[in-house]
Amino acid sequence: MAMVDDGSGLSRGARGQGGAAVRDREFTALTLVPGAASGPILALDEPLSFWGGLDPQLGAIIDRRHPQLGLNVAGRMLMMPAGRGSSGGSAILAEALRLGKGPAGILMLERDAIVVVGAMVAAELYGCGCPVALAREHDWPALAAASRLVIEAGPRGTTISAAPGDP
Repeated sequence: MAMVDDGSGLSRGARGQGGAAVRDREFTALTLVPGAASGPILALDEPLSFWGGLDPQLGAIIDRRHPQLGLNVAGRMLMMPAGRGSSGGSAILAEALRLGKGPAGILMLERDAIVVVGAMVAAELYGCGCPVALAREHDWPALAAASRLVIEAGPRGTTISAAPGDP
């Protein structure tokens, strides 16, 4: 059954019919880069190095050893446990964001200066926002199970709304 958001914070069956309403879940996180974003989730099984691991012109994961090789991060809420790799990854992330092929937002379990710098550079130089937040490990499975996330990352913290996945 398709889920419909009627703006009430409840998700209902298509045309508002059938089944009980399910309330979207809200979570809090630590803001690393402020901003607001929403989109479908791409939850990575392993950390990703943007340098050599992401094609910034396509938004595709190109690291041959990564389990999500070939998937696209463009416009997605990228969930990855941590970053990995070279400091040049900041430039690749910033370039992907400039080209409109980067993630809408990034959630991580571990701080990563390379990811933070890349998102900050894209915001400052190109006006391309990509909020980055540090989620709580105990919230990770529920966040990854959602169909889409909405992130509001401000100076006092991040609020994440998770829309339930389709049954």
